[in-house]
Amino acid sequence: MTQTIRSLAVALWCLLPAIPGLAADKATIQKNVDEVVAAINNGKEATAYAANAYTPYVFIMTPNGKLIVHPYLAKEYLQEKAAPIYKALLKATPEGAWVSYFWKGAEKETYVRKTNTDLTVGSGQ
Repeated sequence: MTQTIRSLAVALWCLLPAIPGLAADKATIQKNVDEVVAAINNGKEATAYAANAYTPYVFIMTPNGKLIVHPYLAKEYLQEKAAPIYKALLKATPEGAWVSYFWKGAEKETYVRKTNTDLTVGSGQ
């Protein structure tokens, strides 16, 4: 009985990301980031965004790594808090790019784009 429950738990754990609403899909993440970049490129202030205005959250970072918008690291420098993530985010382009990195033992993916003013906007899984 215990083995059956354990097998069921593992199966559910593997399926959770595929259940709509439990994990944001890449198209939604990309749409959210593209929307923020377009607004900033058209004159909206980066600081006008709330940290949790999107699900998953969208962050905005200056060229020197200072997070302007982030749920809990706003005003912090990402290279000091999470160097592997900062290093991956440097691959952002004006056209947008998916970057991968390992953080806390898991592989993560983040979609990042540069604005016309060289800010990095991103969101991920």
